[in-house]
Amino acid sequence: MKDQRVLRKAQEEVRQVYNGKSNVNKSGLHELKYLDSVVKESLRLHPPVPLLVPRESREKVEICGYEVPAKTKVIVNAWAIGRDPQYWKEPERFYPERFLDNLIDYKGNDFEFIPFGAGRRMCPGMHYASTFTKFALANLLYHFD
Repeated sequence: MKDQRVLRKAQEEVRQVYNGKSNVNKSGLHELKYLDSVVKESLRLHPPVPLLVPRESREKVEICGYEVPAKTKVIVNAWAIGRDPQYWKEPERFYPERFLDNLIDYKGNDFEFIPFGAGRRMCPGMHYASTFTKFALANLLYHFD
């Protein structure tokens, strides 16, 4: 990690939650609030699929003042949304704390944060990917400096 402050803070949290245990297990993952915010911030800045799967409009519709004709392919730019200053203060800065007291999640309900897409076509592996990422990071932070 480039930001040593974030690295130390995440490592302290993991070591506090799993203190005295030989391995990191899934039972304590829900307690790792700061690590969860690090994962969310990473996904905000670097979504797994920057341009979401194209969709086709069924009928003519107006979105934010733009007229979209029927049968038009629409591609959502998750990368640009995650860096939009209209939704994010200091959007280019890696700042996990922005998610600590924030209810925004990547489950597709908050359209300013959609690293896994939204709606019926959102990534079916979202929960697995986020859990595995937290588990892998927690293990690295617990066992290594």
